[in-house]
Amino acid sequence: MADGSHQPHKPTSTINYSSSSSYSNPTKSYNPNYRRPSNPSSNSSRTKYTKRTTTSSCESDDNLRNGKDDDHQEFPNLVGTCPFMCSAEERARRERLRDLAVFERLHGNPAKTSPSLAVKKFCRTISTKDVQTSDVRPIPVLEDTLNYLLNLMHSSDRPFGMVHEFVFDRTRSIRQDLSMQNAVGDQVIHMYERMVKFHIISYHRLHRSCGTPDTAPMSHLNMEQLMKALTTLFSLYEANRASQSMSQNEAEFYSFYLLLHLGSDNRGEPLSLWFRRIPSPILKSREMCFAREILRCYRQGNYKRFIYTTEAEASFLQYCIIEPYISEVVVSCVHFFIELCVSVYFHIVALCAPVHMSLAAFVYY
Repeated sequence: MADGSHQPHKPTSTINYSSSSSYSNPTKSYNPNYRRPSNPSSNSSRTKYTKRTTTSSCESDDNLRNGKDDDHQEFPNLVGTCPFMCSAEERARRERLRDLAVFERLHGNPAKTSPSLAVKKFCRTISTKDVQTSDVRPIPVLEDTLNYLLNLMHSSDRPFGMVHEFVFDRTRSIRQDLSMQNAVGDQVIHMYERMVKFHIISYHRLHRSCGTPDTAPMSHLNMEQLMKALTTLFSLYEANRASQSMSQNEAEFYSFYLLLHLGSDNRGEPLSLWFRRIPSPILKSREMCFAREILRCYRQGNYKRFIYTTEAEASFLQYCIIEPYISEVVVSCVHFFIELCVSVYFHIVALCAPVHMSLAAFVYY
């Protein structure tokens, strides 16, 4: 039986959203004519996976097709030229419609904003004929926009749900612009990693505030975008491995995907198939070994080892994913302990009943 009295302490490390200077060269990271290389030596299942994830990064990341499900439709090669977080045309339109989020209003005026406040909204449907380079932000602007958005997570005094909703929408717009430009490389990978971190932090905080209204649908949408962002990130990793080498943080982010399968929800294909495509160095990494051990302990009901392994080895972000299941395990253990105590009590009462009757009869006679 698990030890329900022991719950791991939250890891002391904190999340760092700040950008790294090693990603400051956009020319190294962006190639508008890039097409993902085909590998004739790979098996058919790997080829299908690459095609599926590439489609997902353009379609599900941002629904870039005009209401159509066309796997072969692509945007023309674009290099964005918009120098602001939001184009002047969109700013003017949204000022006219009073469609400004709280964080975009100049001095609180719902009909006035500025280039330093307005951030391009996510557009659910975009026609290939309507895309203008002046509406698309280049990589350096997108990175500055991401820095601005993630700083709001720490600096804003607004309720977390309000901040999350704004950053959630605007980071989808960033992914949309990246997809339209076929952006790849180290800088793009770093941006996707930071957006995945945002979704994991939101997953953790939304779960802790599950009693508030609208949290459930917000949490569901956040999980949906987390999985889509991870899928695109893995596709970028794969393209990067084909041209260079394994990215520094690959093992960590693959472990996040594995830990997200702790629940009973079906999150994509079976893990047995997914494991076959993971390179051996990643499978043998410390992060993946930890995630596999946690998954094994949880599914086998070895809750004591599940809790102690989490406390000893989990990183902050790994803990953010695991914590809801720790709470579930602790509650289950407490309920089991209470039921056991009640069962033992009634068993003892049943055993002592004949003795009590004999003593009563002896005293009576």
